[in-house]
Amino acid sequence: MSTTAVFSVEGMSCGHCERTVTAGLAALPGVTGVNAHAATGRVTVESTADLDEAVVRNTVGEAGFTLVGRV
Repeated sequence: MSTTAVFSVEGMSCGHCERTVTAGLAALPGVTGVNAHAATGRVTVESTADLDEAVVRNTVGEAGFTLVGRV
């Protein structure tokens, strides 16, 4: 079973930012796909199970950005 979650992330402004967020989230267990879009501040994450928002928040924070929450 696959699930998709969309998150709002502050601080992304370029392709490098998108790649940084994508790499961090892609490394989480169960994540099968990540699509970060700086212009909208949205990150779509596909995974095999629901993601713990606290884990996503921490991962995004470690990458230097702020997770606002689920959209």
